[in-house]
Amino acid sequence: MKLKLQLLSAVLFTTALVACSPEATKTVEPVIEIESQEEGHDLQATNWSYTGDTGPESWGELDQTYASCVNGSEQSPINIEFSNVATKDMNATLGIQYEQTSFSVVNNGHTIQVDNSSETNKITLDGTDYRLVQFHFHTPSEHQFNGQQFPLELHLVHQNDKEELAVLGVMIQEGVENESLSSLWAGLPKEKTTDSSLMNENVNLQDLLPKEPALFYYEGSLTTPPCTEKVRWVLLEQPIEMSKKQIEAFQEIIPHNSRPVQPLNEREINKN
Repeated sequence: MKLKLQLLSAVLFTTALVACSPEATKTVEPVIEIESQEEGHDLQATNWSYTGDTGPESWGELDQTYASCVNGSEQSPINIEFSNVATKDMNATLGIQYEQTSFSVVNNGHTIQVDNSSETNKITLDGTDYRLVQFHFHTPSEHQFNGQQFPLELHLVHQNDKEELAVLGVMIQEGVENESLSSLWAGLPKEKTTDSSLMNENVNLQDLLPKEPALFYYEGSLTTPPCTEKVRWVLLEQPIEMSKKQIEAFQEIIPHNSRPVQPLNEREINKN
């Protein structure tokens, strides 16, 4: 199923990212470390965390390859003040094509990450296809809307043939049980693992997406070391829901894994 949403063509342009490999076997590995650093590093590499001496304020000092974490000018996440968002007519499209797929799940110590096995799950931005590599969760949400954080945030990480990344972000608020994620939640790995395990049931990510097509677009970065920039962010305004029990089940395993919001630095945020 393909969902067509309107995006601003004036800001959809090709960006360069050199942190990941184009081959499937190599792509998954760096992007897994996209959340073993969220979007970025090896479990055996430089240690970083969300608290203390290895927390976000110190990331730039832990490794020379993390310099963007402190020196970057287009860092993520950000707070989106609705009153400052540019609303424009959209001439290009965001196409979302997800289907029933088997996934494997891993607790990499920084998040619960779910790796995609299908070549058909993808989004299309300004005519360029970005294949889904993995999705993962942050608590509380990394992005904020008018200063508000949500209990969880879902990041769907995609990569094109030029190794450029595009991340689709969905806020999660407390509400009814999310049946689309119930099979994943039933088998959340409680301990850090080095190997992923195949989920018992397939998931259709299309069912996860909110029905309201309003979205925000901006140029940003990975939200974990090495904080590489030139990442295309698309954030859906309407949150999805999970039950209090589901939210707490994740937080019992990963109590906190969100980077503080970063300066906007004159960047433009556009809304369809």
